[in-house]
Amino acid sequence: MPRRPLAIPAALAALAAGLLLPVSPAQAAAPARPSTCDAPRVETFGPASMTGAIVGATVHQDKAYVVTRGQKPPVLAELDLNTRTVVRSVRLPDAPAAGEPEGGWATAVAGGKVYVGTYPVPDLYRFDPATGEVAHLASFGKNGGYIWSLAAAPDGTIYAGTYPDGRVREYVPATGAVRDFGVLATGERYVRALAADADNVYAGLLDKGKLMAINRTTGAVKELAQGATGISVVVEHGDRILAVSGQTLIDVRKDGTDARNVPLGSISSLDALTVAPDGTVYGTSRPDGAVYRYRTGDSAPTRIADPPSQDDETRRLALTGDGALVGFSGSGGMWSLDLGTGRSAFTDLIEAGLPAGAERPQSMLLVPNRALYVGGHFFMDVRDLRTGKQRRFRVPGEPKDLVRRGDKIYAAIYPSGNIISIDLRTDEVRSLGYLGHGQQRPWDIEYDAVRDKLLVASAPLGAELDGALSIVDPRTGHIDVYKGVIPGQSLMSLSLDEREGVVYLGGDVLGGGGTPPVHTTASVAAFDLRTRTVLWQTDPIAGYRTFQDIKVHDGLLYGVYKRNSGAWIALDLATKTVKHQGTLSGYGELTVHRGRVFVSTFFGGGNAYELSDTATHLATGLGDDWYTNPQLHFEPGSWKAWALSGRHLARIDLNPRCPLLTVTPPQS
Repeated sequence: MPRRPLAIPAALAALAAGLLLPVSPAQAAAPARPSTCDAPRVETFGPASMTGAIVGATVHQDKAYVVTRGQKPPVLAELDLNTRTVVRSVRLPDAPAAGEPEGGWATAVAGGKVYVGTYPVPDLYRFDPATGEVAHLASFGKNGGYIWSLAAAPDGTIYAGTYPDGRVREYVPATGAVRDFGVLATGERYVRALAADADNVYAGLLDKGKLMAINRTTGAVKELAQGATGISVVVEHGDRILAVSGQTLIDVRKDGTDARNVPLGSISSLDALTVAPDGTVYGTSRPDGAVYRYRTGDSAPTRIADPPSQDDETRRLALTGDGALVGFSGSGGMWSLDLGTGRSAFTDLIEAGLPAGAERPQSMLLVPNRALYVGGHFFMDVRDLRTGKQRRFRVPGEPKDLVRRGDKIYAAIYPSGNIISIDLRTDEVRSLGYLGHGQQRPWDIEYDAVRDKLLVASAPLGAELDGALSIVDPRTGHIDVYKGVIPGQSLMSLSLDEREGVVYLGGDVLGGGGTPPVHTTASVAAFDLRTRTVLWQTDPIAGYRTFQDIKVHDGLLYGVYKRNSGAWIALDLATKTVKHQGTLSGYGELTVHRGRVFVSTFFGGGNAYELSDTATHLATGLGDDWYTNPQLHFEPGSWKAWALSGRHLARIDLNPRCPLLTVTPPQS
């Protein structure tokens, strides 16, 4: 799937330029000088990753309303569907509760007003198109929670599905009254999808895969259907409910009878549905984004159009008054499809006037003396180290990790499990293939130059435990997937001993979440790449459940735990015993440079350490603005490392001989 590099749109470029500190291209491109503790030890270069990505979207009359993801505070933008331009935008204000909203997955329209449910604080907002006013209405939990779904009943009552408590709440606009229907299934965390009619609220549960009906009057809860996996989409029409559970479309009457489980065949899943007045259902497939049609009684959905936005996530589908199908893409786009001719048109929302902003980066890769690549949401931002210029191009998802092989970069993509290549010379993006086997969360990727293979550690998506080690041939795209290589655990990290032909794996007993773990301690396993077998497995510290990252160096395996207050260890590989251990401010990613082990961590303001028999604190004040692991990327032969200062690119001096470096992040 070749991609054309995108020039940064004027609005985005202007914003980026306004946020850059006064660093000349010559300074940006200059090779690192020998570090001295007295010289300036921090350089910043503006936002690392710019975004116009969206999460929530809805349509009201001839306007669409979209909510950004990753920006603080989030933008709610109003688009004219006829002119395809942003005509107005507002920011969702920070509410009194701890934490700040960064997006709104959930949107609904009732009484001519637009409702938005936010994350990572689960707050409910209302926008009045008539006055342009935004109001904070209610909070449904603490920082770290989500309102995943909203639905409006015919009388204007709003229903919200929340995480991590797995509840449905009712909000009455006329009075502000809130009602809590409680946990819908024991152990459930996600009410991922909602629909409502005059009598009931219909909830799709992600962990337990159940489709539930809640009587709006009595609060009585009834199970309508059980999916094979989590339910992510729910719509209602007439006397029927439709829900998506993995590769199955559930089509059931509202009383739970006449249940039909329609197989999706080669379609991995459907990520959005909408229903026409005549009962025709339209949906978009994941991961490719093609358009399908279905009616009750069909044996399978029928493909009616190629993807209007290739390999994109569809956040919302709607039918316009003139019969066109409109879709809103997670990467930050809007498209329309003429159902008569099959012709589609795509609009980039930044180019349409959506305010862009700095987001939390997913990943980073340094190509020394050439370029720095930063993975964001559906885009890659590139800084040319020779000229200081920036460019960006589209990728099909979130690059969770990056690795280089010759003139190509390889990225492990969430939420599809796609492994892609990026040509360093042309920015051309191609897919090698998908991991499959339910492995949609690839966390770590390394290159084995001896065997010319890519190694990927992954976790499942949803209520499953077993992750996988995948071995990818970059020449042919052939993928061997070793699921359950650590039984009952997913994989968060791997580290290659290239000379010995062994890859070490770090486990997580929680798996994809939502199903009870069968182990209490995260394991380390050694996997022989020649025989494709597990050599041994050990549990370093009892009760520590998740390795965030591991790295092998000089006979020791260094590991950072995610859920145990920043615990770290150095495991002797010969004896399989813990030789050193301690505590950091939080978790992050390990790296080996010039014979030393470094780690950058979340929390406590963002910190960097050197690990040996103890942890030496090298820097603080880096901020907590990574989306995935905080990372350090050292320039060869120096102590200069590329990192983040807040959401800005920074090159920092981490000379271990120098005193603690305190960084002051720029104002974004």
